[in-house]
Amino acid sequence: MRHVIALDVGGTGMKAALVGADGELLHQSRRPTGRERGPDAVVDAVLGFAADLRAHGEQHLGEPASAAGVAVPGIVDERDGIAAYSANLGWRDVPLRDLLARRLGGIPVALGHDVRAGGLAEGRIGAGQGADRFLFVPLGTGIAGAIGIGGRVESGAHGCAGEIGHVVVRPGGTPCPCGQRGCLERYASAAAVSEAWAAATGDPDADAADCAKSVASGDPNAVRVWREAVDALADGLVTALTLLDPRAIVIGGGLAEAGETLFTPLRDAVRQRVTFQKLPEIVPAALGDTAGCLGAGLLAWDLLGTTDRKEETA
Repeated sequence: MRHVIALDVGGTGMKAALVGADGELLHQSRRPTGRERGPDAVVDAVLGFAADLRAHGEQHLGEPASAAGVAVPGIVDERDGIAAYSANLGWRDVPLRDLLARRLGGIPVALGHDVRAGGLAEGRIGAGQGADRFLFVPLGTGIAGAIGIGGRVESGAHGCAGEIGHVVVRPGGTPCPCGQRGCLERYASAAAVSEAWAAATGDPDADAADCAKSVASGDPNAVRVWREAVDALADGLVTALTLLDPRAIVIGGGLAEAGETLFTPLRDAVRQRVTFQKLPEIVPAALGDTAGCLGAGLLAWDLLGTTDRKEETA
């Protein structure tokens, strides 16, 4: 059965699948990245996982994978196949596409950014399906974004498109590791809400999920912390929709698991801020933590389609 390898490399774990031509998940697996052993060990883990997936396809599906798609965090040079930088994984300028192609017997390999891959999946088969222009914003440890246009996701001239988490929403505010002060992700990420709620309660183990539950029960401290995060997020999203004019904004990540505790005040806050802009739909992501892996599979099938067409015209 013809299939591709899809691999989503996260800060601590990897999600992988063998994906059929119709998008069917023929096999799924997870492994740790082993980042505590250093960046070279992470690269070895990625290559080894991909090789094991290829072997599984040969044994159980009757043939090796036709292509592979890999989504990684950080700064990614998708054109040249370079994993340029990841603070979480510690690597710099890793020629991951070429390394994988050699390890996998020379099959075509697509390298993509994890959030953009997730956005591609949400746009084609998830909550953004049918929207010609959308913005995918996962709210996790940090905040990033994927700009969907006409069935593809924009990477930008330098591989940095969509970094909405580093839009300054509170000038002169909390320092951000990027070097600026007042970045959106320092106020509206799941990590930022967890930090603010832990400070408010004096409980270092309190997190964003606890805060959301307390908001639902009417705790005034929780309502204050939550409102500050929602207001910051609304400011960032209005900046984005002013620039991009999306038809839909798809919100994912851990904070989106709060459901209408997040979406009802967020829609209201965005609505209050728009003037001439057209108000987009603001909807929860549909694919959960499988979005990056599914997007990696789509990248592989897209690349394979391009390769097939070139062979037909050769």
